[in-house]
Amino acid sequence: MVAFGRPQPWHGRGIALLGILLVGLNLRIAVGAVSPILDVVRVDLALTGVQAGVLGTIPVASFALFGSLAPLLARRFGLEPTLVAAMVASAGGEIVRSSVATPSAFLVWTVIALAGMGMGNVLLPPLVKRYFADRIGAVTSMYSVAMCFSTTLPALLAVPIAREYGWRVTLASWSVIGLVAAVPWVVVIARSARLRAELGGLWRGSARREPGRPGSARARGRVWRSPLAWSLAGLFGLNSLNVYAMFAWLPQILGDAGISAEHAGQWLALFGILALPGSFVVPSLAARMNSPFSLVVVFGACFVSGYAGLMLAPTHGTLAWIVLLGVAPSAFPLVITLLNLRTRTQRGGVALSGFVQGVGYGLAGLGPVVVGVLYVATGGWAAAIAFLLATVVLMVLAGAIACRPIMLEDSWT
Repeated sequence: MVAFGRPQPWHGRGIALLGILLVGLNLRIAVGAVSPILDVVRVDLALTGVQAGVLGTIPVASFALFGSLAPLLARRFGLEPTLVAAMVASAGGEIVRSSVATPSAFLVWTVIALAGMGMGNVLLPPLVKRYFADRIGAVTSMYSVAMCFSTTLPALLAVPIAREYGWRVTLASWSVIGLVAAVPWVVVIARSARLRAELGGLWRGSARREPGRPGSARARGRVWRSPLAWSLAGLFGLNSLNVYAMFAWLPQILGDAGISAEHAGQWLALFGILALPGSFVVPSLAARMNSPFSLVVVFGACFVSGYAGLMLAPTHGTLAWIVLLGVAPSAFPLVITLLNLRTRTQRGGVALSGFVQGVGYGLAGLGPVVVGVLYVATGGWAAAIAFLLATVVLMVLAGAIACRPIMLEDSWT
């Protein structure tokens, strides 16, 4: 029996939801597609050790740089058209880099592929706010899970595909997801008279400013002066710093403790997979809480307990330490949710997302470098883990400010 009058919260927004999920599925593909087959790529392209190292830093640098540029492009061209361009750029970069013959060209086109994904990182939260303001927690959970699959699918499939068809086919094949992710947003634009009119105005050189909204330059300046923005950037960046440091160095930490390389790799895989439960649960929890600071405290305690275990007894209770460290990065979906919960307007959401992710990814890139330097300088892991513990304390302090129930735009008036 049909229940007349029952609310249909998803009705009429299926295309936008599909677009959000497909973009989420594409946001980490170019990062995870290379590392499983890096040895083959290095031999075929004659990548030097330095170039391979640069390849490892490109994702974070691209996310920081192009994520910061995304709000400028979105204000000029609109969220949906900018996202379409970002997905096409990511797919184009993946296709071309799979066909080049020189290391420098491979690095350049990797930057282009990741530029599109870096812009998608920033544009997706405001799009959730635009189309699903009444379902922020649920939709953020959905696309956070899609991002987890975006990380794990290449790790599972890259080697078998490369073994059968070659590494170039492997890398090029992932571009399909970026191209498909652009299609729903093309449909959204085609269906929206407002978006078509805005694009037409841009082609004629007569872009309109939204009525009743402050000028973009002024809004952009104000976000830099907001304690909320800086605290969210700190929470996001310090959480990501620890994640990237673990992905880079956890196998070495375990190997130095006497664990075999094979088992160390399995522990690293478990560390990565454990992001999935948090992606399901945390956004919906945060959306129901006035201040989700208690979640930050839990994540900080998990980091501290896991690091303490690695330092004091890495081979005893290893499962417990890896589980704790795997749960701790759930601060990532928390911050993505707060980008929408702590803004009133679309303009505020875009500005806050660009600032937090631009600054945050820039900070995150320091993690593997500083940990590596401390390890080489001291010949052990005590100083490096002490550094990571200090960043966790700062992360929790940033979370105390970021989780307060205040809105970004309140400081703009």
